[in-house]
Amino acid sequence: MRFLVTGAAGFIGSNLVDQLLLEGHDVVGVDDLSTGSRRFLERALEFKTFRLEQRDLTDPAALDGLLSERTDHVFHLAANADVRDGLKHPRRDLEQNTLVTSNVLEAMRRAGAKALTFSSTGSVYGEAAVIPTPETCPFPIQTSLYGASKLAGEALISAYCEGYGFRANVLRFVSILGERYSHGHVFDFVRSLQKDPAQIRVLGDGKQRKSYLYVGDCVRAILHLARLPWDRPVRVFNLGTPEYVDVDRSLGFICDELGVSPRRVYTGGDRGWVGDNPFIFLDTAKLQATGWKPELTIEEGVRRTVRYLTANGWLFAEREQKEKEARP
Repeated sequence: MRFLVTGAAGFIGSNLVDQLLLEGHDVVGVDDLSTGSRRFLERALEFKTFRLEQRDLTDPAALDGLLSERTDHVFHLAANADVRDGLKHPRRDLEQNTLVTSNVLEAMRRAGAKALTFSSTGSVYGEAAVIPTPETCPFPIQTSLYGASKLAGEALISAYCEGYGFRANVLRFVSILGERYSHGHVFDFVRSLQKDPAQIRVLGDGKQRKSYLYVGDCVRAILHLARLPWDRPVRVFNLGTPEYVDVDRSLGFICDELGVSPRRVYTGGDRGWVGDNPFIFLDTAKLQATGWKPELTIEEGVRRTVRYLTANGWLFAEREQKEKEARP
């Protein structure tokens, strides 16, 4: 089969590419390498059935020549995932999430490609009134530009499915952990503790409760749902685990793996930044009813992530270089 993966050099995208290639498929990966890493694709680049295209998806013509009616499925994972700094760069989520999704849909329409998987987010639920939060939960006021941009992408996809006969899986992720993870609280805590193992700064009060999913389980879910027979044009699924942890407990797993006992300094309040919802826990009963379930617990996912990060110190240096280049 033939697949196109946007965000192919990213954390989830590169893991998905590897799995598709191992299964014997032809894969075109698209990434501008602004946040992704070519090193994540070292194994993929050894396959003759893989091609990496470095293109900027904010260009409406970026996918021209890469899609056709013979493309079996498009996995659209490219996005700005930096929720925390959204208010500092208010156009970034619009341009890299909503407008890029529009460009992908238009490229598919022009080429005749019909099947799509979209990486959305549990942040679209804002501060949900129902916990655990099902796919049918009414949307409250949006609390982040990131969540709003992803919800706009979902709406565009629904309209294209209705108007042009597309089929789409909209997947609302919790935070993902695991190999090639390079953004989020585990990354930040490990980087900070490597610099100063005696003290750690914790945003908020450490009581924020979140759910996390191991990347291997995430990729299995993406592919499992893509293979299900289509029973409707748009299918929406929460991707996560039937458990959650608070920040303090997660930090405990990290410290245990690193063998450190730092003094914890809290910034105060019940959240780390504007849009940091204090309790995110998605109901995944709909997904599990299809026959999928996670293999790793949150603790196992956190510990694997820490071990990967400590064995791949180049990630911290590369991240710092990209952050330096992105500064105005």
